[in-house]
Formats: sequence, structure tokens, C-alpha cells
Amino acid sequence: MKLYNTLTRRKEEFIPIEEGKVTIYVCGPTVYDYIHVGNARPLVVFDTLRRYFIYKGYDVKYVVNFTDIDDKIIDKSNKEGVTAKEIADKYIEAFIEDAKGLNLYEEKTIHPRATEFIQPMIQFIQGLIEKGAAYNVDGNVYFNIDYAKDYGKLSKKNIEELISGARVVINDEKKNPLDFVLWKKAKEGEPWWDSPWGKGRPGWHIECSVMAKTLLGDTIDIHAGGEDLQFPHHENEIAQSETLTGKPFANYWLHNGMLTIDNQKMSKSLGNFFTVRDIKKEFDLETLRFFLISAHYRNPINFSREIMEQLENALERLYNGKKNLEYLMEKGTDRPLNQEDKAIFKQIDIYKANFINSMEDDLNTADAIASLFDIIKYSNTNFSESTPKYMIQYTYKTLMELSKVLGILSKEEEILEEEILKLIEERTQARKDKNYELADKIRNELKEKGILLEDTQEGVKWKRI
Repeated sequence: MKLYNTLTRRKEEFIPIEEGKVTIYVCGPTVYDYIHVGNARPLVVFDTLRRYFIYKGYDVKYVVNFTDIDDKIIDKSNKEGVTAKEIADKYIEAFIEDAKGLNLYEEKTIHPRATEFIQPMIQFIQGLIEKGAAYNVDGNVYFNIDYAKDYGKLSKKNIEELISGARVVINDEKKNPLDFVLWKKAKEGEPWWDSPWGKGRPGWHIECSVMAKTLLGDTIDIHAGGEDLQFPHHENEIAQSETLTGKPFANYWLHNGMLTIDNQKMSKSLGNFFTVRDIKKEFDLETLRFFLISAHYRNPINFSREIMEQLENALERLYNGKKNLEYLMEKGTDRPLNQEDKAIFKQIDIYKANFINSMEDDLNTADAIASLFDIIKYSNTNFSESTPKYMIQYTYKTLMELSKVLGILSKEEEILEEEILKLIEERTQARKDKNYELADKIRNELKEKGILLEDTQEGVKWKRI
């Protein structure tokens, strides 16, 4: 597999630190509000990467953090008259609900909160102070970028230009205008923790470095996030982490392109700011996931109602193809395979190989999706009730394996009430006719569709499970 490494600005073969295992850290949301569609892109993109590694047999340790202490969280808590923790709890709960709609929770994801790692952060900062790379000024602790090797190597920023720009914002406490805060002195009415430098709270950049180090190790395979995080966030993570450990922080840096709304930058002032919850009112969140992987992750992507409607229709075509295969699996024949059948098998394997080649080429989900449509188109054209069941089953299994990698086609269609009542009526008649085998078959069929029957003195009652 080849991945585009932002650090080197080229595609590189992915070689994990430990054979058969992959460690991935993705910068997650600051939980002061509902996540917006731009937040959702890296979450969906890198969840798809995680799914692909699992499909290829890797043991994946995947971390998406919550920044649950921050100026924005504190401001909101003050406005609403509640604690910062209550604000964070509220929006973490909302995030998890949205994440389920985006199908981000099939396999286990580690979700650390920054406030759970205060002591490791203090130890990390102490380590930097001992190396002379951090300094305390009246309770504020800063990282001294003079100690950072190759500062700017990720974002390719010119350090002299950065210093010149930073001088515009005067901060007499800093030795260098680019020095950044590791520990903030507590202000009146803010949450705080005890530290060797007095009461305070961590700076933003230190949080991810410490959570990644504690959960995944000094050097991780992949660090990922939106391209807007390259500088200063990821640059500062590299500076402090590599200064402390003397080791590379991450071997591969992946960044997704930005999202626009109707070809404009998303902004509350422009009135084009959409949360995932806003979109959910009009579109199923599976359609949003499908949209977010419909373009190559490094390219910018434009969100519009028209595009979402097109993708909703495209996703429906995939579902119809899936349902057609399910129908044919019931109706297909049990005849042995012939030479013509084997040629069809070969074609399905070609589409599967195309899918894998696309994913191996820097996670090209756009081309991978095309392979799913190829499978559907081919099966719709070549399969019928005279097709051997084994071939239909193989095609269906291939389609579902590949769609699972993309996190789509996993929804079961909910059975309508009129269908339930019709089947209950058929079962009742079967029991009257003493055809218990058919009655049991109908009961089991309903159970598979999430409908539980209960025979009572008042008649048959049912409920969804």
C-alpha cells in the first residue's frame, strides 16, 4: 500500500513499525458544539483507512481524542451557567450519536478525553523543562522552539517568515515569538489542576502529543487530521514530542482536503454552516458518509444539496443491486458450474482486485466505489434465476466485504407494518391448517427482520426488537 506522506510530500510504501499491527492517531473534535460537516470528513476518511487495514488482516489500534478543556468550552460553560465538564459531556454524547449515524463504530475506537491525561501531561512538560526546552514564567509554561529540530518540516513553513508574522502579536513572556504554551496559568472562574507551576490547565498542542504517546507509544505509524491542522497544531506536536523522546513522532502524516459549501468556505457569517444534525434532517447520514468518500481524501470536496441528492440516488442503486442479489440467492439453481460460470467468477475477482488496487493507491475511495458499481452492473446484466446459487452467493459476499470497508450498505430495510400483519395472518392460517412447519418458518422470518411474536389469549402480539 502507498500513502501520501505530508512530511515528505510524496507517496510512500506503507511499512508498519510492528509487522501485522498498525497504530493510528486522528485529531478529534473540541467538544463545545455539535460537529459540522467539515469535522466529519477526517472522521469518515480515516475510519475508512482503519477498516481497510482490518480487511487486510492488520491488528489496528485506532485513537480519536476529545479535547474536553479549551477556551471555547469554558466560554460556553460561562454563558450557559454550567461547568465545563457538563458542556463536554453533552457534546461528547451528541458526537457518539452522530458517529453511529455515520457508521464510525463497527470496530472499537479508543476515545480518550484530554482531562483524563493531566498527570502524564505534567510529566511530559517536566521532561521538557529538564531538557531546557521549556520554561516557566509566573505559572505559564512555554516550549522553546530553539530546541526543536527542523521546526517547520511538516508544514514547510519558513521559520524566519513565521517569526516576523508572530512579532505582530506582542507577548513579553516569550523568549521567541514562536514559542507556544504548554501549561496555562489559571484565570478567575476557570477549571484548573494543581501542577509544579501552580494552578492551571494544559495548552492545546500538548494534549495530542501526550495521549498519542501514552496510548500508542513514542513513535506511531500514522498521525492524521484535516490539512488545516498542519500548522501550528501538528508542527508543534512534532516539536515537543521529538524534543522529549529523541524519536520520530509519526512515520506517516496524512491530511484530508478541506470542504466547501456551494463552492464557498463554510462560515456562520455566510449562513452556510451545517452541522451533521442539520444534514440528518434532510438526508440519511449514510448518504453523508458516501459523499465524504466519493472524492479522493486529499482533494477539496464541495457540499451541496444537488450533490447529496445525486449521491442518495447512487446509493439507492447500490442497495437495489444488493436486494437483487438477495432475491436471486433464494431463487437461483443448484446446478453445477460450467465453463461460462467460471468466466463470470473471474470477472467478479477482477472487480475485487480493482477495488483493492484503488485502496492501495493512497486510499482512492472514489475509484473503489466505482468497482462496487461494476459488480452491481455485471450481476444485474448476467445473473438470473437460472444462475447457480453458489455464484450469486460468492458475488454477494464479495460485494458485502468490500462495502463494509467503505462503511456503506450495512442497513437492513425496516419491514413495514402492513407486511408484518400480512405474515401474521398467513401464520395464523398455517396453524389452523396444522402446517406447523410453515408457521415456524414465518415466525423465524419475522424474527430475522427484527419482529418478535408473542401468542397470547387475546391473539398474536408483535414488537420490534
